[in-house]
Amino acid sequence: MFLKKGEENVQRLYSGADLKKLVIPLMIEQVMLSLMGTVDTIMVSNVSEAAVSGVSLVDSINKLVIYLFASIATGGTILCSQYLGCKDKERADESARQVLMCALFLALIVMGIFLICRKGLLSLIFGSVEQSVMDASEIYFLITLFSYPFISVFNAGSALFRASGNSRLPMMVSALSNVMNIIGNAILLFVVKMGAAGAALSTTLSVAASAIAIVAFLRRPGQIIDIGPITKMRPNIRKILWVLRVGVPTGVENSMFQLGKLVVQSTVALLGTAAIASNAIIIALELISSTAPMGMYIALITVAGTCIGAGRVDEAKYFIKKFTGWAVIVQLVLTWAIFALTLPICQMAGLSEEATEMTFDIMLMISIIKPAVWPFAFVPSNGMRAAGDGTFSMITASLSMWIVRVGLTTVLCRHFGFGLTGIWLGYIGDWCVRAVINIIRFRSGKWTKHKVMETDSGNNI
Repeated sequence: MFLKKGEENVQRLYSGADLKKLVIPLMIEQVMLSLMGTVDTIMVSNVSEAAVSGVSLVDSINKLVIYLFASIATGGTILCSQYLGCKDKERADESARQVLMCALFLALIVMGIFLICRKGLLSLIFGSVEQSVMDASEIYFLITLFSYPFISVFNAGSALFRASGNSRLPMMVSALSNVMNIIGNAILLFVVKMGAAGAALSTTLSVAASAIAIVAFLRRPGQIIDIGPITKMRPNIRKILWVLRVGVPTGVENSMFQLGKLVVQSTVALLGTAAIASNAIIIALELISSTAPMGMYIALITVAGTCIGAGRVDEAKYFIKKFTGWAVIVQLVLTWAIFALTLPICQMAGLSEEATEMTFDIMLMISIIKPAVWPFAFVPSNGMRAAGDGTFSMITASLSMWIVRVGLTTVLCRHFGFGLTGIWLGYIGDWCVRAVINIIRFRSGKWTKHKVMETDSGNNI
């Protein structure tokens, strides 16, 4: 269906066993992250609808920032995987050190800015929400700001391990971190009764532990990528610029994506507390249904980047098609499995009858449409990005976000009264447009014309 006859019989850079070692831990990690996030949402929901609404609103801001941090990790993954593809470990190690420093400095700058203007930012975006929701938002935002440096460093460190083909270790660290978060929530929410502040503190402590652990593992000598002693790390401006050159388009795209979702969230805030709570559950469930395909999406950067670095462009094309095909099948299974659990999860979350009905209807719509379009909207773009095609993806994805998702949502909700259904029709429209653009771009072959690695002279290779 997705591969031409005879493609499966060619000797590949990655064997089936290699792909399993890379992809399966990533899929498991993404599933665990989403399940833990859902449990987190359910636990906060049982405190009060105001608490879960406040946490949900702030998380829409936090996700925007986290995706900005992820751009540095993506740039590092692409550079390191391409250097490893052409057997240049020295440059891969140096790129890894610069990626970690970029990640830390960027997070500290953003944290400082938000600490100064956090109240004004919340009022600007969510000023019309109920006061109880705003109070929960303010305390949750303040505490989670201190998690930014740890999140950024952990994301960068995990990406570096994946660039070397080791996705198992980040999975294990992430799993332990999320277990810590759930335990922390149980204690701080239900024993200490700290409300939104307890959820924020638990999150911050767990991600701090994960960041410290991932850096400690990166310092171990003898690995495919190792950063060496932290005390000897020094900024290399030229290398930092190369990391940014690759990562910035992804950062802009991801930030535009999350900023668009934030604008959409401001529309959700106008629909009332029941709609906000329902949307929080829908987002959590929809994210779970994307977990395994998201693992393939992330793994494809390493696989395609290594193939490009080794000069095997046809093989990169093969793996992009293969990963997309896998994602379609897995997406179909996961989406309907999650839909079957929608009502029990709504009951566990303590949603009102109105919120439960909204959640069920929208999850049914998502389950019908998503498997046919989501994999094509996101998986191929990461393979093409690994070849250096980030600028095209940034431009087209940003336009789709603002014209289709934000524009359609605004028209349907604010002018035609579609309510929360209009929000998700905007999401689906955006997926469809991205899918069409990715298919056309991939078939054109123009994405293979970029180079992102640097020689001693500073030229592309």
